[in-house]
Amino acid sequence: MKENFTIDDLLVKYLLGEASRQEQQQVQDWLEADAENQRYYEHFRIIWEESRTLAAQSTVDENAAWERFKTLVAEEEERPKTIPLRPAFGWSKVAAVLTLIVVSGALVYFLRGNHNEMIAVKSTDRVVTDTLSDGSVVVLNKNASLSYPEDFTGNTREVELNGEAFFTITPNKAKPFIIKANGVSIRVVGTSFNVKTAVDKTEVIVETGVVAVTKKDNTINVKPHEKAVVLKNQKPEKESNTDELYNYYRTKEFVCNDTPLWRLADILQEAYGVPISIENENIRNKQINTTFHDESLDHILTVVGETLGVTVEKTQGGIVLK
Repeated sequence: MKENFTIDDLLVKYLLGEASRQEQQQVQDWLEADAENQRYYEHFRIIWEESRTLAAQSTVDENAAWERFKTLVAEEEERPKTIPLRPAFGWSKVAAVLTLIVVSGALVYFLRGNHNEMIAVKSTDRVVTDTLSDGSVVVLNKNASLSYPEDFTGNTREVELNGEAFFTITPNKAKPFIIKANGVSIRVVGTSFNVKTAVDKTEVIVETGVVAVTKKDNTINVKPHEKAVVLKNQKPEKESNTDELYNYYRTKEFVCNDTPLWRLADILQEAYGVPISIENENIRNKQINTTFHDESLDHILTVVGETLGVTVEKTQGGIVLK
C-alpha cells in the first residue's frame, strides 16, 4: 500500500494544480501505464468532487484526519476510490474532508463495504473503463456518467446512464441487465452494444445478442447490425446499421465505409472537440472509404481533403470544409 500513499499524495497535488512539471508528467505516465490506474484516478476524482460541499464545514483535526485516512486505506484489501478538491483548499483540509466523509458514512462502501451503496463513475476529458460486480464491462465516452449498486441484489441488474457508453454484459438469464437512460429502458441478458443519450434522442447500436428497447409501453427488439432510435416523446424506431464510427472512442479507430462527409465531420468534431462545418452543401454527401487509426486531426483532414477534393480552412471559430 506504500505505492498508493505515494500516488494519493501526488494526485492531490496534481488536482490542486500544485504539481511541478515533472510531477505532472509522472501522473500522466502512471495513468497511461495501466487501465486500472485510470479507474482508480476516476474514483479518486469523484469522491473529491462530492466532498466539496463538506469542506467548508470541516472541524476535524486535519493532521490526525490524514493519518486516520491512511490507516483505513491500509486495512482494506482493495484500493480506496478517492477524489480531489478545488485549489482553494490546502493539503490538510483535503485530509480532513476525506476523513469526514468516512465518518459520516458517505465513504463506507468505498472503504469498508458495509452497505450496498450506489456508485457513480464519471468521465470528463478521457475515456473510462469500469468493471461491475457481475463482471460486465462498461466503457464510458468522455463526459458520461454511470450509476450502479455495489452488488446486484434482487431479480435484476439495474444501472443508470447519462452520455455514451459501450456495454459488454455478462450473461445471466435469471437476472436481466437493465439500463435506464433518458426515459428509455434497455433490457438484455448477455450481449454487447452501444448506448448514446442526448437531450432529445437516445440511440442503441447492437453488436452481439438481442436488446429490448422500451419507451413507456412500446418495445422493440434490436439485433446485430441494427439500431434503435428513440426521439423525445416518440416511440422507439428500428433501423439497419452499417456505420462503425460510433466505436471510435473505444477502438481509437475511425472506420469509414462509404461514409458521407457530414457524418465523418460530426464524429471528428465530437472526438477532438473542434467545431467543424461544411460550407458547400454539394460536398456533404461525398463518400470516403478508409480507416484512420489513432491519427491527429490535422492528418485526417489532410487525407480527407486530398481524397475528396475538399478545401480545409482553419478559422478562429473552428474548421470549415468547402
